Amino acid sequence: MEKISSRNNEKIKMAVKVRTSSACRDENSVYFLEGARLCADVSEYVDITEAFFTEAALKKYSAEADKVIKTAGKSYLITEEVAEKLSDTKGPQGIFCICKKSTADLKVETGKKYIALENVQNPSNVGAIARTAEAMGIDGLIINSGCDIYNPKTLRAAMGSLQRLTVIETDDIVKLLTEAKEIGIKTVAAVLDTDNSNMGVLKAESIICIVGNEGNGITDETAEIADEKLKIPMKGRTESLNVATAAAILMWEMTNLQD
Repeated sequence: MEKISSRNNEKIKMAVKVRTSSACRDENSVYFLEGARLCADVSEYVDITEAFFTEAALKKYSAEADKVIKTAGKSYLITEEVAEKLSDTKGPQGIFCICKKSTADLKVETGKKYIALENVQNPSNVGAIARTAEAMGIDGLIINSGCDIYNPKTLRAAMGSLQRLTVIETDDIVKLLTEAKEIGIKTVAAVLDTDNSNMGVLKAESIICIVGNEGNGITDETAEIADEKLKIPMKGRTESLNVATAAAILMWEMTNLQD
C-alpha cells in the first residue's frame, strides 16, 4: 500500500476538493465518504476508486478496512496529519473513500411508493429522510433542487441509505409528476393550506408524496399539479413540523407499518 505523508500531495488535495466542492463532484462524477462503518457498508453497492487509511484505523477497524480494501481500485496509507486535512469531522476515524456516482437513468414505476423532496436545503434533513425511507420500506427518493445529495453531511446523516435506495434526481418535478399521473401513480402534496387531513389518501399502491422546502414548503405549481393536498393532523398550537419529521410521519402512513 503506497504511503502518503504530505498534506500537499496532489491526491489529497483532489480528495479535499471532492469533499468541499459540488462543482468538482459534478465535473468528475465522484463523491467523498468518511468513516469506518459508512465506507465499509457502501463498498457492497458502489464503485470505490480510491481509499485512504491511517495505520491506527487499519488496526482499530480492521474488518471494515478489509472490506473497503478488497473493493477499492487503489488504497493508500496516510498519516494522522493527512487524515486531519481530509476529514470533515472532529476526531476522524481515519478511513476515507472516493466513490463514483451512479449514472443510471432511473424513472418512477407503478406499484411503488416514493417520497419526493422539492428544494429541501438542509443536508441533515435530506440524509435523515433517506435513512427513514429505507427503514420504512419506501421504494425510492425523488430529489428536485435543494441540497446536493453527495454533500458529506447528507451522506453521513443517511448512513448508506442513499446508496441503497433508488434515487431519482430531476430539475423539473412538475413534468415528473405529470408523467407519473399518466401511468396511474397517485400524487399527494403535503401542505399547510388545506382542510384535508385524511391520511388514508396515502394508502395507494402506487404513490408519490411530496414534501417541500424548510421555510417555504411546496411551490404553488407543484401543489396544484398533485392529485391531492394533505395536511398532517396536529394538536396544540404547533403550526408546522420539521420536514424530516413530517416526511417520517407520511412515510409511516404510506407503508402501513402500523397495520
